[in-house]
Amino acid sequence: MNVMHYKDYTARIEYDDEDEIFFGKIADIIDGVGFHADTVVDLKAAFHEAVDDYIETCAKIGKQPQKPYSGKMMFRVKPDVHRRAALAAERAGKSLNQWAEEALDKAAG
Repeated sequence: MNVMHYKDYTARIEYDDEDEIFFGKIADIIDGVGFHADTVVDLKAAFHEAVDDYIETCAKIGKQPQKPYSGKMMFRVKPDVHRRAALAAERAGKSLNQWAEEALDKAAG
């Protein structure tokens, strides 16, 4: 996967062979923020401009800019599921967090 990073934001990058342009979209936020350019150098500049413009626009309209996911998840499960997961993690020689991250990553594809 081709990605770029700037100010805690990540963009997924693709290439359109028909139009011969690179294009990207800020990942991990619901607001649709995209950008494009003909060269990688220009694409990087367009990404930075898109992020800066997004943050500035949110400030102007009094909206909190969405932030990428923090990586912290809190959810409840049945006690039996918690017990079985903890035992599976222990058998794998991992913390419950490590084990759960691997299981979620595998399930999310």
